[in-house]
Amino acid sequence: MSRTIIIDPVTRIEGHAKISLQLNDEGRVDQARFHVTELRGFERFCEGRSFWEMPGITARICGICPVSHILASSKAGDQILGVDIPETAHVLRRLMNWAQLVQSHALSFFLLSGPDLFMGMDTDPATRNMAGLLASDPGFARDGIRLRRFGQEMIRLLSEKSIHGAWSVPGGVRTPLSEQGRQTLLAQLPEAFEILERALDRHKNLLERMGDEVLNYGDFPSLFMGLVGTDGSLEHYDGVLRVMDSQGRLLEDALPTDRYADVVQETAENWSYLKFPHYAAASSPREGMYRVGPLARLNLCDFAGTPKADRELRQFRRLGEHGRPVTASFHYHYARLIEILFSLEKIEETLAAPVVTGTHVRSNAGVNRKRGIGVTEAPRGTLFHDYEVDDNGVLQRLNLVIATGQNNLAMNETILQIAKEYVRGNQLQEGMLNRVEHGIRTFDPCLSCSTHAAGQMPIRIELFDGQGRLLDAKMRS
Repeated sequence: MSRTIIIDPVTRIEGHAKISLQLNDEGRVDQARFHVTELRGFERFCEGRSFWEMPGITARICGICPVSHILASSKAGDQILGVDIPETAHVLRRLMNWAQLVQSHALSFFLLSGPDLFMGMDTDPATRNMAGLLASDPGFARDGIRLRRFGQEMIRLLSEKSIHGAWSVPGGVRTPLSEQGRQTLLAQLPEAFEILERALDRHKNLLERMGDEVLNYGDFPSLFMGLVGTDGSLEHYDGVLRVMDSQGRLLEDALPTDRYADVVQETAENWSYLKFPHYAAASSPREGMYRVGPLARLNLCDFAGTPKADRELRQFRRLGEHGRPVTASFHYHYARLIEILFSLEKIEETLAAPVVTGTHVRSNAGVNRKRGIGVTEAPRGTLFHDYEVDDNGVLQRLNLVIATGQNNLAMNETILQIAKEYVRGNQLQEGMLNRVEHGIRTFDPCLSCSTHAAGQMPIRIELFDGQGRLLDAKMRS
């Protein structure tokens, strides 16, 4: 008799979702689904609004990575205006994006996944959370808070707000960086580097103890997609699109970002509000499954372009089999740390350049084009904002292709792999439940602009037989 396990909600992610596992007569998992249970609706209610408003509106898509939407929206607006933004504005936007990567990756690694990684997957869920981590490992938890604070402080100094600061706008940015702000950030960088080096050491030690998780937490062939620099370097703000297969072969290279629709096709299923993008040239969505985000970006780039990050990138690539791309989703954690290191190096380098405190930060123009496509690398992966406007700049159509959606097929594949390895029989185990959840956390999905409060994340799972009889249940309060 078939049975279904429902995990609802999935905890320590941004947003609301559940997981269903279908078991066969032998108690083995046949099917796993990641259900996103909230309807966003941003594309529909933004129609009829002016493109000038979009950075401020779309920032509200997410409270964790609003910067990513602000920048993608601003870049779409730049194209509608048909202008080249001032050099200082370009540099400041890059600084903002690196700051966003630092704060978001730090939150994911230290505080959302840290309790699983450093307290243990089987630890009592009453303590396996941010509060428990603060009590059991205060130095590590403090490092995470301090590193995230650096990124948030940098965003605040640039935009006057640490969240939802609509500072980047079509044509550039609203205000320059002050000399005092530059000095403040330079003074905080040494501590950020020290924290990151400690985190890298701990994570490398962790990998030696978690070999089974590395093998079973989303290690499968897939495509990878993201931005690279025109020279093949690691890129988060500009550049061109690249698509690679799991053997390291390039399927697309140097593809202009305004041609993203040539390679990205979206489908929908009736059991999730999240779309299922895939590589358009593939024979089926499953064959066209690709991953975006830190893991993909490190696989795609030829080099990072900063000394410390290139050193770590060489070590990271040893994790791939026979020189091929790294395919284990568990290594998203390591990739995030490398991207933080890269961002800190680029921030230090950029703050030393005189242009960073320039005062010409905005180009003025009206509507010169009817379509604008803004692309940037959000912490979770490639983000597309595609706008069509009328003569007055009023939106007639828009499409937002978010990173979490592009990882949707891979997230479903990951939880299926984990569940097949760990879920057995009729007796539900807390560690089994958490391992399946952690498969989703490796991607750090961003499903809405709200997060659960630490320590108040109830979850109930129930196991039914084919006739609907309750066989077992567990409740996490």
